[in-house]
Amino acid sequence: MNHYLQGLLMGLAYVAPIGLQNLFVINTALTQKKGRVFLTALIVIFFDVTLAFACFFGAGAVMEKSNILKVLILFIGSLIVIYIGYGLLKEKVSMRETEVNISITKVITSACIVTWFNPQAIIDGTMMLGAFRASLPATESMKFILGVTSASCLWFLGISSFISLFSQKFDDKVLRGINLVCGIVIIFYGCKLFYSFIQILQGLV
Repeated sequence: MNHYLQGLLMGLAYVAPIGLQNLFVINTALTQKKGRVFLTALIVIFFDVTLAFACFFGAGAVMEKSNILKVLILFIGSLIVIYIGYGLLKEKVSMRETEVNISITKVITSACIVTWFNPQAIIDGTMMLGAFRASLPATESMKFILGVTSASCLWFLGISSFISLFSQKFDDKVLRGINLVCGIVIIFYGCKLFYSFIQILQGLV
């Protein structure tokens, strides 16, 4: 259960920072009926979860065949995770307008493009989740990725519900607070990955 909770916390810290998907879900919750709000959230969750599985098991399968590659991915992945967290601490976010009055087909297409055709998302996801896979015992990897994917479900459904109920209290300061908390958590996990890199490197030397 410990690795599941680690995956859940890491997943929340990674998915919660306000990006294009989050802004779309937020603005949908502010302007649309509940049925449309939760359908949009489920569509976004589907693409997030499928990408997470692909990054985690794809990179992990390759790394299991090479200790040198595992060390390299851990090193680069830890630096990328720390960089992502640092960027969140500095980033300014706002409730800018996003087009939400579109067909469900376009919602699906947009969510797919933003997730699966975004090179940065694929690279970050592969390096981050691949690095975590490299640091975990093989028997615990499934628990961790289930925690990560659970975080996606909890976040998007949770934020949709919260905003639908308390839309008048949701502003730029709340978004900034989310990013600050997530940035700190992600930096902590980046440092944890770097420590795993040092341990594995010492074992190889």
